[in-house]
Amino acid sequence: MKKFVSVLLTGLMALSMTACSGNKDGGSSDAPASGSATAQPAEEAAAEVTVAMITDYGDITDQSFNQTTYEAAKAYCDANGLKFNYFKPAGDSTAERVAMIDKAVADGYNTLVMPGYAFAGAIAETVDMYPDVKFIALDVSEFDLTDAGLKAIPENLFSAVYQEEIAGYFAGQAAVKLGYEKLGFLGGMAVPAVIRYGYGFVQGANDAAAELGKKVEINYAYGNQFFGDADITAAMDTWYGAGTEVVFACGGGIFTSAADAAKKVNAKVIGVDVDQAANIDAYAQSEGMTVTSAMKGLAPTVNTLLAAVKDGGWAEFGGQIQNLGLVSGSDPSLNYVGLPASTQWADGFTEADYNKLVADVFSGAVTVSGDSADEAYQALSGTDSVTVESDNAVVNYQGNIK
Repeated sequence: MKKFVSVLLTGLMALSMTACSGNKDGGSSDAPASGSATAQPAEEAAAEVTVAMITDYGDITDQSFNQTTYEAAKAYCDANGLKFNYFKPAGDSTAERVAMIDKAVADGYNTLVMPGYAFAGAIAETVDMYPDVKFIALDVSEFDLTDAGLKAIPENLFSAVYQEEIAGYFAGQAAVKLGYEKLGFLGGMAVPAVIRYGYGFVQGANDAAAELGKKVEINYAYGNQFFGDADITAAMDTWYGAGTEVVFACGGGIFTSAADAAKKVNAKVIGVDVDQAANIDAYAQSEGMTVTSAMKGLAPTVNTLLAAVKDGGWAEFGGQIQNLGLVSGSDPSLNYVGLPASTQWADGFTEADYNKLVADVFSGAVTVSGDSADEAYQALSGTDSVTVESDNAVVNYQGNIK
């Protein structure tokens, strides 16, 4: 991996690179602590907890980020007798997201769950206005918040960010060890979380190819949006038609374009954020299309934070940004990034092989870079096309499709 990253740096440093907004680690890489709360303020313990989930610019049927967050919040509230509702902004702007925050608070909701970096501006505008409202943000980094004008993380805000590069690495390892040699990475927008997924995917594929004595080819591009359309499907038709065997569709509903193209040639797709196997296969009406999914623990994060609010343990989390990744080398189900049980395990990559890989990454025996300061990381958000080659991988970086 280190050799490949070095080659990638050498090949790309001559480009005019576009720096992306990176995440500054705002806390521990461990999972949020969810132990028993210490002394609880009487007013906090007695307050009625009411929960509102606000979508970003998608909706609760996106089969990815919003839907998973909505379902987790609703399920927790239903199971614990808490009032719950969700709010969808009228459009994709900070002003419209602020309007939904204002409405939720006016309607009596005192705990807000907000998924996605797009909430940074809305949080910066409102979090200090509502000091008695608890803000739970997912994938909103310290950089996002400070760039939006928030000078400090207040005690009524908690945000979780994730080490997507590790999940991407696992997916790249799985793809190559399951026998695929012509891969694709279709990102949504070149935002930090998506870039980390792709950066990890390239490293994982390269390392697996090196281990197997192979050379793999990776087409790499962004759709510049988080949904599929005819233009992106046409680009995927070109990839699959030229021999690409599996595409990591990393951008919520953008999987529809990859699935539409894959179905025509009986090819494969890798999902993202959650276990997308059932959704992708159902959409394409093609059982077994989904090789695996690179996941992060949105639902466990929601459950942990809502439990803290309900049980009076918010003080363990308020005022923090935690960077979540692996917390166990022996039980992958406890981790906040990983692959699902629906992965198409085979002799080349068994569940036992995956468990060992998790243990090796957890112990540091295998390292995965997600450093936003890396020139290679930054280059993977550029707009110029370039082909970079190492001993075990060729990356055909194509920038934005549209």
